[in-house]
Amino acid sequence: MELRQLEYFVAVAEEQSFTRAAERVHISQSGVSAQIRRLERELGAELFDRSARTAALTVAGKAALEHARAALAAAGVVGQAVGEVTGLIRGRLTVGMVIGCTVTPLFEALAAFHAAHPGVELSLLEDNSDRLTEAVRDGTVDLALIGTTTATPDGLEALTIIEERLVAAVPPGHPLARGRAVTLREVCEHAIVCMPPGTGLRTLFDQACAAQGLRPAVSLAASAADAIAGLAVRGLGVAVLSESMAASYRDRLTGLLIEDVTAPALLALVWRQHPNSPAVREMLRCCRRAFSGEDGAAPR
Repeated sequence: MELRQLEYFVAVAEEQSFTRAAERVHISQSGVSAQIRRLERELGAELFDRSARTAALTVAGKAALEHARAALAAAGVVGQAVGEVTGLIRGRLTVGMVIGCTVTPLFEALAAFHAAHPGVELSLLEDNSDRLTEAVRDGTVDLALIGTTTATPDGLEALTIIEERLVAAVPPGHPLARGRAVTLREVCEHAIVCMPPGTGLRTLFDQACAAQGLRPAVSLAASAADAIAGLAVRGLGVAVLSESMAASYRDRLTGLLIEDVTAPALLALVWRQHPNSPAVREMLRCCRRAFSGEDGAAPR
């Protein structure tokens, strides 16, 4: 029995697909299937029911899964222990990034980490903030850059990168463009263009509306600030953005502070409490260095 066979077994079990598991471990599907067959022959039992459309675990497979995960974790601990003694860091590190992120210090941190620790396999996962937060909690992602309304999400550690107010952005000639600020009720009298549910900005906007008993008409949602601005410029709705986002489009849109929404939108780096992985600790150091000189970015 080989560790790689256990790794492939766990990958197929979690992905419920030989094809997706092969993509995850970076070998061919036939290679994964062959190694699983060898493992099954050695164990004397089939681990997957191959008659279904998905790779479903058999009773024997379910019994083996947690032990396989434990064996892989134990092997990882051995490598970490040796690495800490020798000064080498190896293994894998999965970093999450909110969709549409253009915060370059994160990329600089990744580059610095890779240059210092080429033995670590880096993965970058892009998703919305809610799903990334849950992925950090369950260990699928090691650390993530998210948009949030909470300085420290439950059960996690956090480093706030940006803290900004909500802004309504409208094109010249829009009825709201005559003022310098606007109330949330005034914004909600118009069609809204904003981030989709699951993002930090949308959560803040929805919470603020609920607190005032408002039911905004969100006509269109997009994950990228450029798309939201483009829709607002064409008169399809009032864009709800953060301050720095709105400032990026001041040549086409007038940004109006939503004066009665005082809670800020946050861009934060989050990770599990008390990380025991040397790779996570080193990546955090790289992020702190990279973000220490940041002068502005867009929470999402």
